[in-house]
Amino acid sequence: MKIIKIDDLHCDAGWRIFSFLKIVTDEGLIGYSEYNESYGSKGLTAVIRPLADSLVGEDPRAVERITATLYGQTRQAPGGMISQAIAAIENALVDLKAKALDVPVYEMLGGPVRDEIRLYWSHCGTYRLHHHEVLGVPQLNSLDGCRKLGKEVAESGFTALKTNMFLFDGIEPQMYMAGFSRHSHANSPENHGLWDLALNPDDKIKAAVRGQLMALQDGAGQEVKVLLDMNFNFKTEGYLAMVRELDDLGLMWFEIDSYDPDALRDIRRSCRTPIASCESLYGRRQYKSFLEHHAVDVAIIDVPWNGILESLKIAAMAEPYEINVAPHNFYGHLSTLMSAHFCAVIPHLRIMEIDVDDVPWKDDLVTVPPTIENGYLKLPTGPGWGADPDEEPGAPAGGLPD
Repeated sequence: MKIIKIDDLHCDAGWRIFSFLKIVTDEGLIGYSEYNESYGSKGLTAVIRPLADSLVGEDPRAVERITATLYGQTRQAPGGMISQAIAAIENALVDLKAKALDVPVYEMLGGPVRDEIRLYWSHCGTYRLHHHEVLGVPQLNSLDGCRKLGKEVAESGFTALKTNMFLFDGIEPQMYMAGFSRHSHANSPENHGLWDLALNPDDKIKAAVRGQLMALQDGAGQEVKVLLDMNFNFKTEGYLAMVRELDDLGLMWFEIDSYDPDALRDIRRSCRTPIASCESLYGRRQYKSFLEHHAVDVAIIDVPWNGILESLKIAAMAEPYEINVAPHNFYGHLSTLMSAHFCAVIPHLRIMEIDVDDVPWKDDLVTVPPTIENGYLKLPTGPGWGADPDEEPGAPAGGLPD
């Protein structure tokens, strides 16, 4: 079996692009993966293409040899988009190899330890601030709206939700994203159109986030756990201020992005609420110091960024340190299935992330959409990931090319 062609496919989903890698063989088998260049990785497709072209003529089943070769060829520029590009190739090769064996990916990886996976509703409310028209739902613009959304989550059967930080004090609602140099809306003159680049939360931010979390919890009820994602939006001092302000709320975790394991360990030791982090790290070498320092309660691993085989190696490293893991998964359905196979085979899984709010035609992008019942994802049973991107005519406008 030889690789004869590698293509990239793309679909405009409003505020983001769904992207897929397609590896075709001379025996007619095709492997797919999903990747993403809409968040901090613009130009990723251009990085993938030359690496992928070098594989034409290779046997796709030699996955470890191929990925080791690609890492060797790029050793002087590790991490970042190079790692994401290799991961996209690795994931498509794994799908292809499982299809060649006519088994689900998780069977190729040792078999599942569970047949359903607990989910949390990620970005709960986030996309409803400014993309509600694309989603076909009312805009989220008040604390009362947060209560109603919390109730919606509970009624949908989910037992956990994760939210970002919202402000409702202007003409339009906005998300607090100072760590990404996002401009505030012009209707907030006190910010002069730009958040504090020193990343320090003021009393207004702390009070707003506290009110938001309490409103979501009030609507969802005590049976639904609430998680807060603070991303890269503060420095260590700011994170400490936020966790001290919110530590009494009994959240499932604070999600904090930091590249300093010592600082993250100090934050973890300063509060009772568990700390989750590491979603922006690449490979075992970057995770090593965070695990050794016991900087987190939950290590988050991005399967599209690291590749499922590398992700499993990272998860295996976490287990001797008694650290649970969770996938970073806020992409499309194929990515959800990729992460599901990862979750299926690791004993120390905490919970799995999924985006519920999305374009109403999202199911049309794959041949077999994920099955979710009462907040749990059922493992797919077909070969490979259990679904492919649907390239057939009749896909939504702006859908996948032939």
